[in-house]
Amino acid sequence: MNGEIEINPRYSETDQMGVIYHANYFSYFEVARTNLFEELGYSYRKIEEEGIILPVIEVNCKYKKAIKFNEKIIVKAEISFIQRIKIGFNYTIYRKSDREVLATGFTNHGFVDKNLKPIRFKMFNEEFKQILNEIRTDLNEH
Repeated sequence: MNGEIEINPRYSETDQMGVIYHANYFSYFEVARTNLFEELGYSYRKIEEEGIILPVIEVNCKYKKAIKFNEKIIVKAEISFIQRIKIGFNYTIYRKSDREVLATGFTNHGFVDKNLKPIRFKMFNEEFKQILNEIRTDLNEH
């Protein structure tokens, strides 16, 4: 399962060279990840209301070409793995006009409670667990 979202980078996100500041790519990843959960029918808000938090434990971005101010982009997020207490996402950022890949990256997250204690996803409510199990099955088949 993957989700795509269009983003129009703002001037405030640029650096002195007129390109998007490198740290903003991680914000774009977050927007795409949040959108992916929405598309799965299980919002980040709902996850957090159930006492599950997904802190980032590892992050990476490979910058291939600069993103410029007001250059519409598409950010694709997909789940790369689901383990007992972790979940991973891969991202691809494309220029909308020609679908050229501008950056790729990943984030890995832990499943923790509000006290930051790790929790296993088998302890989640049935609806969320079913969504994750279906994705995990698809990942294992590919």
